[in-house]
Amino acid sequence: MSVLVKLVFDPTQMPVGGVAGEAPVAPERLTPAALRARFAQTLPWDPEFSEESLAVRGRVLRRAAVLVPLVMRPEGVTVLLTRRTEHLSSHAGQISFPGGGAEELDSSPIETALRETEEEIGLHRRHVEIIGVLPDHTTISAYRVTPVVALVEPPFEISADPNEVAEVFEVPLAFLMDGLNHQRRTLELPQTQGRRSFYAMPYEQFFIWGATAAMLRNLFHFLRA
Repeated sequence: MSVLVKLVFDPTQMPVGGVAGEAPVAPERLTPAALRARFAQTLPWDPEFSEESLAVRGRVLRRAAVLVPLVMRPEGVTVLLTRRTEHLSSHAGQISFPGGGAEELDSSPIETALRETEEEIGLHRRHVEIIGVLPDHTTISAYRVTPVVALVEPPFEISADPNEVAEVFEVPLAFLMDGLNHQRRTLELPQTQGRRSFYAMPYEQFFIWGATAAMLRNLFHFLRA
């Protein structure tokens, strides 16, 4: 019987083993029109394997969905992200996409993502244009998460749930779609369990890592195809 040990560590202190280093996605591919066109295409591409799936292998996975909100700003598309509150029982203080667990009445992962986004940050779905989905991502907390990608039309109001969300902010999509900004960091596991690697994308005072960074990596691969 395998036992899942809850690891407590500071990811910002884990050593940087290198950067992914791929060339950035060309600016002309990051416009709203180009993003719509890319998700309307079927092109071969390879999603990146997540080591998190190994840690929960054999466990029953719960369904969840997140919204990947691409905000159409005049100066360029940005990605809207949240910082979770510090008192939460899981992933406290981490940078996340808005979203959460599926409920029985949800008709699809898209509905889950839209409902959870409205509940978490007050972003009304009338501002949201769904353009596609990325491959499911398995998290260390035993969720199978569907990333739902959407264009968001400003102006819109944000009203974050203070119990879940400490801060809502935006990062330029161009920064996140540049392999030179994708750090590889390594965690040494206890009791000779080896090591686990993860991606991090530090931006200003925000440390984007783990599942959020992994989903952004797949968006990066998808747009480069």
